[in-house]
Amino acid sequence: MSKAWLMVAACVLVAGTTAGLAGQEAAKSSTCECGAHPPGPPKDRVVTPYAGEPSDLSPYSKFAAPYDLNYIHPNIYTGAGRDIPEPKDLTEVRIGFFGPIEHSPEQVFGLRMLHGAQLAVEEANARGGYGGKPFKLMLHNDYDNWQAKAVYGDDRATDPTIWGSASNEVVKMVYDDQDWAMFGSISSESTHIALRVALKAEIPIVNSASTDPTIPETYVPWYFTDVQDDRVQGLTLARHIYSELGLKRVALLRVNSRYGRFGVLKFRDASRRLGHPVVIEQKFLPGDTDFTRALKIIQSSRADAIVLWADEIPAANILKQMKALGMKQRVFGSYRTLGPELLSEAGDAAEGFEAVFPYDPTRSDPKWLDFHSRYEARFHEKPEQFSSLAYDAMNALLGSICKAGLNRARIHDALADIEEYDGVTGHMIFDPNQKNVAPLYLGTVHDGTISYRVATMAPAARPTPLARMDGMRSPGQSNAPYARVGEDGVTYSGPHRPDLPEGPIKVVLFGPHADAVAQSAVMQAQLRGAIGPGRQWTLLPVASDQNWGAASTQLVHALVDEHALAILALDRDAAHLAEQLALKAFVPVVALSEDRMLTSTNVPWIFRLSSSTTPLAAMQLIQSATKQSGANPEKLRDVLASGQSIDGVAFLSTGEPKVE
Repeated sequence: MSKAWLMVAACVLVAGTTAGLAGQEAAKSSTCECGAHPPGPPKDRVVTPYAGEPSDLSPYSKFAAPYDLNYIHPNIYTGAGRDIPEPKDLTEVRIGFFGPIEHSPEQVFGLRMLHGAQLAVEEANARGGYGGKPFKLMLHNDYDNWQAKAVYGDDRATDPTIWGSASNEVVKMVYDDQDWAMFGSISSESTHIALRVALKAEIPIVNSASTDPTIPETYVPWYFTDVQDDRVQGLTLARHIYSELGLKRVALLRVNSRYGRFGVLKFRDASRRLGHPVVIEQKFLPGDTDFTRALKIIQSSRADAIVLWADEIPAANILKQMKALGMKQRVFGSYRTLGPELLSEAGDAAEGFEAVFPYDPTRSDPKWLDFHSRYEARFHEKPEQFSSLAYDAMNALLGSICKAGLNRARIHDALADIEEYDGVTGHMIFDPNQKNVAPLYLGTVHDGTISYRVATMAPAARPTPLARMDGMRSPGQSNAPYARVGEDGVTYSGPHRPDLPEGPIKVVLFGPHADAVAQSAVMQAQLRGAIGPGRQWTLLPVASDQNWGAASTQLVHALVDEHALAILALDRDAAHLAEQLALKAFVPVVALSEDRMLTSTNVPWIFRLSSSTTPLAAMQLIQSATKQSGANPEKLRDVLASGQSIDGVAFLSTGEPKVE
């Protein structure tokens, strides 16, 4: 810790004792109770579904009901810590602050979080602190001690142990500073480490910035957070994108850090459960400014929307580069992508951008406006999400300390006793895991401003195909199938295939005795007599009555190196292998087989003919279709799947022959 930050820590006490009457009058809290009426252990309660998760976004809900559910009861501390007497010789009440406040890419967020916490402490001290004793923040920087010396300088930890600086700083807060609680951090890695120490040291951790849903899911009872996590964010975004807007092909673009990696997990899960798996996921490193390559890859995937998991400045740069590339996809983001910096950096490129947000910062209620003016007067900047949520979380902690007294276990009890809380950011709802699960807001950029509305993850209607645990459907429950497989046709939505190179049009003939079939007089006469589109035809025979490894190698060579237009599979076994390779190589397969399983898997490249069809007739069909499509595998597939009659044969989009 540098001397500069020790000076800042000392200034908190001074600023707190000289806080003006505005902050004192604005605070609604009464004088600190100093533990006169400490709460008991939190009562058991059941809150379902977990985190408000609707059934159609829950794992396996379409198939079976779980016999047990996690995280719906509180994890009650049962240790002996409540019996530790309150110390009598204290001159101040210390609270550890743990955040990236210097030498960190997230320093600006850490300072804003610190300012929100400081303002809450200063106003509490202006009201008399804890029975006349001031609250004091003990500052600890959350830094990465693997950074190079050139980045951090001599004043840095050099311990190479795997847990790094976070564990060292947390231990200092517990045993050197003798803090009554910890506040922080932004990094979920550091917060996880702090949580492990808290489990051993039995000290509460209050958080306002880390959205990793796995932190409260550790079943460690000492954690409290007032920011909605990535589970709530991801499910809310999925509901808006897929259910409300009807979009289907969504790409992810995220920062390659734990914030981005864990942030998108619940959105990916929700996308899959709503029937629209994420089309493609691209990543960028923290600090990157050129996103062109990732955007071009997303553009080629034919996505109709992009979800960003990043911060405001990278999000603004992405929006500007999308505009330069002529990309028209709708763009959505996590809560850290939205704010005034996005508007100032992206300009008109941000038009239409939407992101979830923990609260409505455009509210005009007196409580919010009063906090806004006090914060701006104190720190000469407007409060944003890191500072505002930190202010609320710190006030919840200070109130719990006053209610419980100077006893860490009872402070935990007071925090766990909070089921609802009205802060400057609005109304909060806490589940048994002591995390805020209140509905998010959806912010939309239009004409250089952001408007907000409540956005929930709940569906407009709630059909629940989930059977109850007794195996019976609940009254009124829909009997409609939860999914449709193939009934609406099969389509290809992948990257477009280019036309084949100049030269003969090649077709793979795959099956038993393929050489003999290819060299037969009738087949050779057909090849010589057909010119399509102005080019000669040639067959690439691959025998299936040989080692299948060798056959597969020859098929791959024909498709990739020889640029074959299609595969003509002569029997069932050959058709099944050809179908698997066609799925990777994006070429149509005409199969001579009675096996309907070939067309039951929704592979858009397979077209089945009766096994009584001659190879010559199948080859004529391919040549006739090519007259319309040209030498392009994708366009040939489209012609075959169009349903039109070609040489007296027509196919359904599934690849089955039409029966008139």
